[in-house]
Amino acid sequence: MSKKVKTNIDVQIKNRNRTTVFFRGVIAFPAMVYVASFAPLIHVGWSFGGVVVVPVALAIIFRGVYPSYALKFNHALFELNTRLTAYILFLTDDYPSIEANGRISIELPDIDGGKKLNRVLPIIKWLLAIPLYIVGIVYVVASILVTVIAWVSIIITGRYPRWAEGIVVGTISFWNRVIGYCAILVTDKYPSFSL
Repeated sequence: MSKKVKTNIDVQIKNRNRTTVFFRGVIAFPAMVYVASFAPLIHVGWSFGGVVVVPVALAIIFRGVYPSYALKFNHALFELNTRLTAYILFLTDDYPSIEANGRISIELPDIDGGKKLNRVLPIIKWLLAIPLYIVGIVYVVASILVTVIAWVSIIITGRYPRWAEGIVVGTISFWNRVIGYCAILVTDKYPSFSL
């Protein structure tokens, strides 16, 4: 198994529902509220988009373990965030399920209960990831521009442009690797800068 987070998204290219694509922001709003409910504003210091960060970091640093219940929760919420993102960015017409979905999944590296993780790195990973954040912002801007073009293409032709798939899926994969490294702490391997 790989030492990095792997994102699998089966992009729906043909036979797109033009009506739901046109109103995607309105249709996705309930799912966005549901996902946002995992990260209330007063608890932002304890979570990163709803995933459990600080308790996991403390368990890795002081005990050398990654709590299995936190790993399962973080993995499930991480996949839910990815399904919602794929839906909002027009990669699929499947409304984001709150349960696992075979078309969109995330594979986490085997951490053997945290025994394979460095006990010091959780303290500085967020700092080491600053160059990744900067590159990621550039990727997000490019993906937004590509998504606008894809939106117009879907409305006119009913097809998602295949050339756009690599950019948008690559950006999601990039951010998932970064979050896996510095937020949910499932890998010590520094993520690559490539899409």
